[in-house]
Amino acid sequence: MGIRAKSAGGTSLATTVLLVVGSLAAAAPAPAASVRPGPSGYSVAQLRHDVAAVRQAGGGAVNVVARVDAPGGPLQARAGAAAAGSTAPVPWGAEFRIASTTKTFVATVVLQLVAEKRLSLDDSVEHWLPGVVAGHGNDGRRITVRDLLRQTSGLFDYIDDAGVQKMLRNFDANRYSDTPPTELVAIAMLHRPLFAPQPGGRTRWAYSNTNYLLAAMIARKAGGADWRELVEHRIIARLGLRHTVIPGANPFLPEPHARVSLSTAPGTSLDITDNSYQHTADSGIVSTTEDLNTFFRALASGELLPAEQWREMRQTVSRTDDPEDVREQPLGDYGLGLRKIPLSCGSYSYAHEGDGIGVYTRPAVTADGHRAVTISLTSTSTLPDLPALNKATNALIDNALCNRS
Repeated sequence: MGIRAKSAGGTSLATTVLLVVGSLAAAAPAPAASVRPGPSGYSVAQLRHDVAAVRQAGGGAVNVVARVDAPGGPLQARAGAAAAGSTAPVPWGAEFRIASTTKTFVATVVLQLVAEKRLSLDDSVEHWLPGVVAGHGNDGRRITVRDLLRQTSGLFDYIDDAGVQKMLRNFDANRYSDTPPTELVAIAMLHRPLFAPQPGGRTRWAYSNTNYLLAAMIARKAGGADWRELVEHRIIARLGLRHTVIPGANPFLPEPHARVSLSTAPGTSLDITDNSYQHTADSGIVSTTEDLNTFFRALASGELLPAEQWREMRQTVSRTDDPEDVREQPLGDYGLGLRKIPLSCGSYSYAHEGDGIGVYTRPAVTADGHRAVTISLTSTSTLPDLPALNKATNALIDNALCNRS
């Protein structure tokens, strides 16, 4: 099941999982820096300062690992502990669930298939998946592949379903849930859509994880393999991403990784690291800060997509019908599995956040691919306030990509 901390209906998923009260006092070693020098301008010292600000914005209850890759060399900084109550620092090269950042990988594969003329962005969902999007006002004939990738389908987000929410609230009892994506789509079809796409009319937008389950189902038909195999062959192997995996329902993370925990009552903590919730095409990839920077730099530099498809990916629409998304992700418009975010130095970055239960991924790359930054955050106690956390991570990203000292 794909999990994103914010749902299109405005419910904070992490909040629905557990009633988090109290806090844990985890030892927090001083942030460490990489041994390699970085480019002039943004420095290790500035990165350490920004990482400390991110951790403070998270109430001190998040571990942070950040990496900047640029022509002058990589920079790294970290803050926090490897596990609640531990004195060991959060590890370098920690593996983490990238959550909805997975969507950029899936969108890239779909666009590669478009470039190969195996499908078209204007194909209807009904063309590829007859009868799948139907009932309760849902109509796959009116929704295109483009609508799925850019979140303009209006389809109900399956995570907002009452039964799914109930399962999430009972996290520990259901942590190994591996509901097939076809069943999750069927759950979404029990609900009326938020809106129907209007060809040639006003484009409406609302975030729905259901879109990417359908996009992956279409990619399987057009590409002749499951989305996992397509991403592994076309992106992971092609770029040599040695620390990026798609574990499916396997609940365990590769080593090294930080443990993720949440307070359930004063003095009581639940370790939520091991789970199978995020196993589908909307959230199912595990990676590292280094590998994500490599991926986004390759994407922006044209290594993964022809110019026409990279241009299509960056064609954005305004977010109109999802105020919670705007509140939590206040910057930028949405393209095909990609957000376009203005930088203070006059250009843009391209990104896609990943918000799961207690895990938050913040990657971004400059338009030319020369500079990339990824921030990995994991909860150690109470859940962070996302708008406050995003304000701090956005500042770090802007400083790093603008090479600001």
